Amino acid sequence: METTTKTALKETAKPIIDRPKHKGGAPKKRIKREKDMRVRLTATERFLIENKAKEAGMIASVWFRAAAKTAKVIPRLKPEDLRIMRMLAGMANNLNQMTKLAHKDGILSIARKCNELLTEIDEALKYFNSNDRQDS
Repeated sequence: METTTKTALKETAKPIIDRPKHKGGAPKKRIKREKDMRVRLTATERFLIENKAKEAGMIASVWFRAAAKTAKVIPRLKPEDLRIMRMLAGMANNLNQMTKLAHKDGILSIARKCNELLTEIDEALKYFNSNDRQDS
């Protein structure tokens, strides 16, 4: 009989838990940053980043993440872009030669050729400044 009363006392002595136990500490963050990245900087680069972060009232790592999100990087030139750059250099040479001819023979005879060449140069420059090239 004693064993049944002891087990009954043990069962009644345990508190009934209906809600989760609070462990305390800081609340869980919405975004958990699990990955890290090491960046090697010169002393000058680190100084600039820390000063910019301080001016913005931010920690350097928070400023760095924000800067990385808003940074605009223009990609390297593709083979097509390099071809257009060479073409631009050739057109610049042609324009220089036409300018020399204009000084020698008179401006009116060369004006039409210069106007066509300037139009081609303008189109090539518009291509390099277009959003299509930057987004690709």
